[in-house]
Amino acid sequence: MTAWPYPRWIAHRGAGRLAPENTLAAFRLGAANGYRMFECDVKLSADGVPFLLHDATLERTTGGHPDGVSAASTAGELPWQVLSQLDAGSWHSRAWAGEPLPTLAAVARLCRANGHLLNIEIKPTPGTERHTGEVVAAQAASLWQGAAVAPLLTSFQIESLEGARHAAPQLPRGLLLAGLHTGWLETALELGCVAVVCQHALWDRSSVTQARSAGLRLLAYTVNDECEALRLTGLGLDGLITDRVDLFPPARA
Repeated sequence: MTAWPYPRWIAHRGAGRLAPENTLAAFRLGAANGYRMFECDVKLSADGVPFLLHDATLERTTGGHPDGVSAASTAGELPWQVLSQLDAGSWHSRAWAGEPLPTLAAVARLCRANGHLLNIEIKPTPGTERHTGEVVAAQAASLWQGAAVAPLLTSFQIESLEGARHAAPQLPRGLLLAGLHTGWLETALELGCVAVVCQHALWDRSSVTQARSAGLRLLAYTVNDECEALRLTGLGLDGLITDRVDLFPPARA
């Protein structure tokens, strides 16, 4: 990827603090604040439907569970018919009560209709890493077929990125890192990634130089402080993922 088609500012989980994260409501609120690219977490239901949810369990961000479904249930072990009935908004505030979990297909429709771009973090249920990468990448390739700009696929899970490369090698990929472990750069290159997405404090002159020299693009999560945003911008980062869509208007930035 010689030209980088994505904007610098990316809304984390939609507008994941001002509205319930990973919902269409959050995407719409982020867009209302001027954002045109969004990050979201995608996993698979038990029957193979890609949908948005960050956590492994339902406990933190869903409510109104049908009979027999515990809040501690592993989301990926439930069929979409059950997951689609959950309330993914009440936990945040009453204003968002009844907001459902969206499918990746629903997010694609919203993004393509409005010219939004997407960073899909592949978030597998443990034990399904490669399969989740394959299914999410294959569906993303189908949903964005013919689009001017494809979604960026990222993951902390090497097996998920391997699966994504196998299923849809044409889609750009990025390696997510919570720490700069030995061999991080080699791993990104071996996976055919175009970008590395690090916890923001990990980027400094040395790590930026290493990644740039390898031809990689650089993104940081989750940038919610203005001084840190200025530091990272000064380092020349390509993407800043933020919860604070109210603090960082992209037009001003």
